[in-house]
Amino acid sequence: MQRNLDSVSISIQHKKLFREPINLVFDGTFFSRSDGVIVYRSGGKNLYWQFVQSEKLSHIADGLDFLETLGYQFKSFTIDGRKGVIQLLKARYPDIPIQLCQFHQAQIIRRYTTQNPKTDCGKELKAIMQCLTDTEQEVFESLVETCREVYADFLKERNDNGQFKHPRLRSAFRSIRTNMPYLFSYRNYPERNIPNTTNSCDGSFAHWKQKLKIHRGLKKHRRNKVVEFLLSQS
Repeated sequence: MQRNLDSVSISIQHKKLFREPINLVFDGTFFSRSDGVIVYRSGGKNLYWQFVQSEKLSHIADGLDFLETLGYQFKSFTIDGRKGVIQLLKARYPDIPIQLCQFHQAQIIRRYTTQNPKTDCGKELKAIMQCLTDTEQEVFESLVETCREVYADFLKERNDNGQFKHPRLRSAFRSIRTNMPYLFSYRNYPERNIPNTTNSCDGSFAHWKQKLKIHRGLKKHRRNKVVEFLLSQS
């Protein structure tokens, strides 16, 4: 197997696949803490990918630059919510809608509240998050704000050292409030058919990672050769 991989030469020529402006979805996945790949997709196709040591803003900027050199234009971005990405996109493309992946937002809140919240506030917030994909922005925003108001005193409780007793719940509400302008872009611009999650990338990752598992133990350069081939096929 190793000899076969070493004998294969893979030369990827990224080409423009769509003439019209695209809904760009991008996300990264990692094999270890400092070994990963960022994939840019649209319409079920992998347009470009970068092997990286970390998911830095500079890498994403480079990826967008490359897509632009191919002639791509964008009508929306769907992202995972990594810190700084929204600011980067707003600075480069101020008039293009940004959709924050609703699945990632739900994951963020789940990390703060845990899968089985112990407090009434946490339980109610968990129930509200389960409605995220099925409600309009005004309804969802109202539910979150009502919950926050009902438990306002609870959230303000402090311990003997003057520290907040429920910092994770406070962070959960802060995350929703900060990201709210980007959670419903797909509904605010229905004519653009914006994906509301990065599931296109996540599904792609799961597909080729499953194939990689068959060949555990490959050295990095051989594994990357396999990844490049698999990414080029979809």
